[in-house]
Amino acid sequence: MKLYCLSGHPTLPCNVLKFKSTTIMLDCGLDTTSVLNFLPLPLVHRCYFVVFYLSFTLSAGGIFTSPRLSKLPGWNSKDGTLNLEKELKECAGRVFVDSQPEFCLPERELLDLSTVDVILISNYHCMMALPYITEHTGFTGTVYATEPTLQIGRLLMEELVNFMERVPKAQSATCWKNKEIQRMLPGSLKDAVDVWTWKRCYSMQEVNSALSRVQLVGYSQKVASSFPSELFGAVQVSPLSSGYSLGSSNWIIQSHHEKVSYVSGSSLLTTHPQPMDQSSLKNSDVLILTGLTQMPTANPDGMLGEFCSNLAMTIRAGGNVLVPCYSSGVIYDLLECLYQFIESASLGTTPFYFISPVANSSLEFSQIFAEWLCNNKQSKVYLPEPPFPHAELIQTNKLKHYPSIHGDFSSEFRQPCVVFTGHPSLRFGDVVHFMELWGKSSLNTIIFTEPDFSYLDALAPYQPLAMKCVYCPIDTRLNFHQVSKLLKEVQPLHVVCPEQYTQPPLTQSHRSDLMLELQPPPMPYRRCSVLNLPFRRRYERVYIMPELANSLVPSEVKPSVAIATVSAILHSKDNKHTLQSVPKPPPVPPTKKRKRLMDEPPVVPAPKRLLSGVVPLEAFLTTLQKHGITEVKVEETADGHILHLQAEDTLIQLEEDGTHIVCDNEPLRTTLRDLVVRFLQKL
Repeated sequence: MKLYCLSGHPTLPCNVLKFKSTTIMLDCGLDTTSVLNFLPLPLVHRCYFVVFYLSFTLSAGGIFTSPRLSKLPGWNSKDGTLNLEKELKECAGRVFVDSQPEFCLPERELLDLSTVDVILISNYHCMMALPYITEHTGFTGTVYATEPTLQIGRLLMEELVNFMERVPKAQSATCWKNKEIQRMLPGSLKDAVDVWTWKRCYSMQEVNSALSRVQLVGYSQKVASSFPSELFGAVQVSPLSSGYSLGSSNWIIQSHHEKVSYVSGSSLLTTHPQPMDQSSLKNSDVLILTGLTQMPTANPDGMLGEFCSNLAMTIRAGGNVLVPCYSSGVIYDLLECLYQFIESASLGTTPFYFISPVANSSLEFSQIFAEWLCNNKQSKVYLPEPPFPHAELIQTNKLKHYPSIHGDFSSEFRQPCVVFTGHPSLRFGDVVHFMELWGKSSLNTIIFTEPDFSYLDALAPYQPLAMKCVYCPIDTRLNFHQVSKLLKEVQPLHVVCPEQYTQPPLTQSHRSDLMLELQPPPMPYRRCSVLNLPFRRRYERVYIMPELANSLVPSEVKPSVAIATVSAILHSKDNKHTLQSVPKPPPVPPTKKRKRLMDEPPVVPAPKRLLSGVVPLEAFLTTLQKHGITEVKVEETADGHILHLQAEDTLIQLEEDGTHIVCDNEPLRTTLRDLVVRFLQKL
């Protein structure tokens, strides 16, 4: 069994497991942190937009853009040997790529991805690279995911494509990716990984084609038996609730005698999804662990409290609050928290805006996937009440949602307000426009709640910045204490995890509690590594045909245990093994010479009888004495006993799986053999 590791990001994994002639991809996360090396995509729109609201200037051709970003100086090396003014721009001491943002894809050269039979998706954040895999590698297999994962994943992809396509950039920066040039660049650009493999965003056509390959599954549904052609009859795969997000899953991959658990993005906290199924992870031979919290020292409840208090302080002071976020996930919990907080904090008249191309669909989907919610929210559906309180916020006009800042939003916009919008990287989406609008006032506050990006790196191209910045990362995934307790309960034989989990963070090297300490130690992996998992296949299930079974004559060797000998043909296909009767040879047409011989019945030799059982030492010694063999020296060995018949110069080895007689006297050897056989059962 081998594990190929295609991603270096522990919470956005992409691994390939080769197990029993099947090739299974475990998630295909897209590392979007690469976009932090690019300049933000500023507002680009035709002149019918309301200019005074967003304080943008009119440029040539009737296009509005950010004058600050357009006037940034180009970068040249200090010695003048590199002139990349058209590709790289300097801002507040940092250098950024002035081009359409690009993403770091999973490694595609480590193995032939066209050989992948199936892709298992654990949650909607871990499927964002799917179009790159299914549309550009020759992949012909099937993708398995739950319905909420598919639908919300579609929304996130659609939003990403929309952000990119509505603000196109004509130029494409490529020179800086040259290996010789990159090693001379400053800062994070010099250390960026595999920049020559970075790609621009996919299209909606590629998204739709990729998602058309998805086969929907439910929790604990065994999918392999229904689709033997995909998994070749070798293994069964079934999703379990992971407790992290709507429809998020851990996966069990098992054959008749082996079991692999894949744990990715799981939570034991009581939030809106179904609780995590822990018991089904027990008795795993190998447990592959990914997707632990990125903020092990930040308590989610404490972060929610800080979020609400900072929001209230800003609004009371007359400022605006900007919350860069994804269009699904944590935003549901933030809105629920604010629903309970608004009245007590006297924020009843403050408008809340949710701006995303998929805002309406996201809010609707969260209300209709009732069977994927925790029991408390499921029960509300039957009252009937909406599971999430943001439905009431929308009905009372306290929460309004818009596809973009254009159109209705420009006429209904009121300040002070709270705006939820994307993208959390601050590199594209409507959030860029609010950073330009509100960044120069210290009354305003930006509150980071998504843990995927360094907030300092996200803010770098906007410096100098007057608005206040608050970092309240809310990550409900398992922390190291929780996962250590979980592993003690489920007790896998072997644990495989990213190498980041086997050592403390670089900034907190003294914190041994922020790493996995297990016995035996976990097997770490990194991007582009290949692990041979400590997993030996010892058994295979074999089926026996009915007619062959009817011909067997079992013999009882001990109470409730019977065995029989069998002569058969082993037929193997699609990893299923069957014992079939030996076919009778076709009759040979008789000739004149052979006719007389054919009339005589063939002589079939009787099958050699097999022996079963163990020779008891004391009883055997007594039998030897009765036959006049008295000088016997007994020596105990690791496998049994050695009997030295001194007068006869003979050795007898009594072992669990056999008895050996070493004797030059043939009549004596025959006698000893017959004495041994008395204690054994003949089959």
